[in-house]
Amino acid sequence: MLNIQTVLSQCSWQEIASAFIVLFAVIDVLGSTPIIIDLKQKGRPVSPTKATLISASLLTGFFFAGDAVLRLFSVDIESFAVAGAFVIFLMAVEMILDIEIFKNIGPIKEATLVPVVFPLIAGAGSFTTLLSLRAEYAPVNILIGLALNMLFVYIVLCATTKVERILSRSAIYLMRKFFGIILLAISVRLFTANISALVEKLG
Repeated sequence: MLNIQTVLSQCSWQEIASAFIVLFAVIDVLGSTPIIIDLKQKGRPVSPTKATLISASLLTGFFFAGDAVLRLFSVDIESFAVAGAFVIFLMAVEMILDIEIFKNIGPIKEATLVPVVFPLIAGAGSFTTLLSLRAEYAPVNILIGLALNMLFVYIVLCATTKVERILSRSAIYLMRKFFGIILLAISVRLFTANISALVEKLG
């Protein structure tokens, strides 16, 4: 009972709102809509329920055990973020240049796990952000902000079919190019924000 009271006493609407906004900007599921629509058009369906549950599980698990998992493999968060930046960069190149880099030659044809769950939703940026927020806000407020983001992710994933019906193919094509550039910018920002710290550690 005391633990519940302690947790409730740590709840702060300001921290919840801040955590939600930061995670919302990093996850950017709205910006991923053209990618998801494009995947569906290529015959690679996405399950909203599965994608949301797996993403929520990965992000929550990483929130509590991220440092320990990375240390287990002798990987620091900067290296992880730089690796994620390369993956996002390649996805952006696919969108901008109309080429296929991530070829699905395995038995699983749906795109729920890759690339929707990772790296679009539960990617290096999201993992890094969670670890950063943990140093600033109470854990309960970050988890509530994360849960609200996962609810929004589910709603957007369910609505992509309607978006596909409303928008013309040319509009989707233009959105794909635009958000490809946005993804490219995100990958560059993620890379530059972590490469200097990584170089210092290696030095």
